[in-house]
This record gives sequence, structure tokens and C-alpha cells, in this order.
Amino acid sequence: MLRLFRLSVIVSVAAAVLAACASTPPPPPPPPPPIATPGGSTEGVLRDWRSIITRFDRDRYNRRDAAWTLALQQARRQPGSGDLRPLGDLIVPGAQRPLVTPPPGDYRCRTVKLGSQGGEEGLGYVVYGWFACRIEQTPNGLKFTKLTGSQRPSGLLFPENERQMVMLGSMALASEPAANSYGQRPDRDLVAVLERIGERRWRLVIPWPQNESNLDLIELVPAAPR
Repeated sequence: MLRLFRLSVIVSVAAAVLAACASTPPPPPPPPPPIATPGGSTEGVLRDWRSIITRFDRDRYNRRDAAWTLALQQARRQPGSGDLRPLGDLIVPGAQRPLVTPPPGDYRCRTVKLGSQGGEEGLGYVVYGWFACRIEQTPNGLKFTKLTGSQRPSGLLFPENERQMVMLGSMALASEPAANSYGQRPDRDLVAVLERIGERRWRLVIPWPQNESNLDLIELVPAAPR
């Protein structure tokens, strides 16, 4: 009898332990790592531009080869302003090189507009003079800003591969303050691809701009030290 009593006690204790384990929920999984938003400040470095880009800009990005083709065709057959001949690899679609990431600092920059949204009636190209630009390290990653001129794009640069970074940005015009964050004004949003095209020489390729041209190129070279 004593042996049967001990056995029943052991069975009861085991059953109670199993019931307690079954009723206790497992601990919650750890929270995901923080991801910054375009307007965020210090939560983390932006990595996934595909989760932020708008449908309209995704279409512009996907059709950038078509923008190159049309813009260069128009530039070759229509009159323009400036001289394309000294630009070299700046206007060659496949000129990108590895090690694309630019160092932070001050840059000289100039814009070249290729093609015309006005068709055969517009200028085939316009080569502008040099302005001031900057690449700076922010809590959300590298940021490009054109500091002077009547059209001043700025945006965050996302790592893509060894030859390209993707920029999502916005445009400030005339005497307006610096552009708002991407997505705040769809009529000012832009998508661009940053590429290195030479020793200490980069370009931003902006397909299907909102106005004027069919492809904008912004050449970047480090500013001379003061």
C-alpha cells in the first residue's frame, strides 16, 4: 500500500508540472532592429530603399535605360546649349566603376540635361556651370545636397551594389528653403543612381525628371581644399 501511495504522489506531481508548463506562454521574441524612416533622426542607417520608394518613382527607376536612349538620341540630333564633347564618360551609359561610395566632404558639381520633354521643339541638351554640393554623413546614412543654383536636389544615398547607390530625394527651386524629405511632395520627388566614373569623379543619374529634360546628370568632383 505504501508503495502504491508513493507512486500515485509522483504521478500527481508530474501531472501538475506538465500542466504548469502547458499553461505558461513562451517568452516573446526579441524586437526587430530599429530602422529609420525618411524623416527619422537617429534610429538607424537606411538600407532598404525598395520599401520606401513610391510606385511612380519605381517606374522611373526601372525605365532608366529608356531614358538614356531617348535623351542621347535627342541630344545628338537637336541643337543644344554648351559643349558635350569634353564631358567624356559623364554621358556614357556604361561608364560606371566599382568602389562607388564617395567620401563625405564638399564637392563641385554641374548639371547636364539631356533630351527634351517638348519633343523636337526643345533643346537636345544643356550644359550648366559649376555649383557647390556636399556629401555628408548623417545618422541615416550618406546624404547628397546641392547647395547653390536655382534647382537644388538633395536626398539620402542607399547602398545597392559595388557600382551603384540609389538616391531618394526631393527638389528645392529658386529661393525656397532646402528640400523636404522624400515623399512629402510627390511633384518634387526624384530617384537617382550614383555612379563613380573616374578617379575622384562621380555622377548622379536622374531618369525622367519632373520638368524639362528626359535625363539629368549631375557631375561631382571634390572641391579644392581651402
